[in-house]
Amino acid sequence: MDDFLKVDFWEMSLRASLSFLVLLILARLLGKKQLSQLTYFNYVTGITIGSITADIAGRSEAPFFNGLISLVWWCALAILIEYIGLISSKARILFDGQPTILIKDGKILKKALQRNRLNLDDLSMMLRKKDVFSLQDVHYAILEPDGQFSVLKKEFKQTVTKEDMNIPTSTFIYLPSEIISDGKIVKKNLIELNLTEKWVHDELKKHGIQTIQEVFYAEIQKDGSLFINK
Repeated sequence: MDDFLKVDFWEMSLRASLSFLVLLILARLLGKKQLSQLTYFNYVTGITIGSITADIAGRSEAPFFNGLISLVWWCALAILIEYIGLISSKARILFDGQPTILIKDGKILKKALQRNRLNLDDLSMMLRKKDVFSLQDVHYAILEPDGQFSVLKKEFKQTVTKEDMNIPTSTFIYLPSEIISDGKIVKKNLIELNLTEKWVHDELKKHGIQTIQEVFYAEIQKDGSLFINK
């Protein structure tokens, strides 16, 4: 009995470890679109991949390599579908669907609601989640392929911007990014921002700091200045 439990433990540990590694690799191959579940197809694919992996890792009676082949093949089909969608707009609409206008020019489109099996209570709830409590405030409302809801309010209900008020704004030079973390320069961000290590040292000296090791965290601001935490 003890020998059986010991063998079973090592077998399940090995299956779980290999399944984990394969899933990690496949997740990277599938890309960020799959991880963000932008469409219903992505959502179903994610659930299926998780279910197959769980069977491989947790069921000792399930043939390991059969499950592994099934997992890899499912991911390969998902990648193929995404590639076809990239090169064909018609296929993309077929696989992913397309946005549906539910409210147009302030008027509810009854047929669009019926096609998506939505009622007025559903519509009102979706609007409230967008902080809209009256239909008369809505210019356009769109149901996205992933089930999310987008709302364009009427002009008089839209948020006032600095441009509307003619308020001066500061120049946006850089995307705020970490330059130093734990006393080490983040070289990747420097390259993306087209900055050099010499520039970093020069800026630190302006703040009376002689070495990188004195800095715990440093972040470049949008105007090019540095926020420094020693």
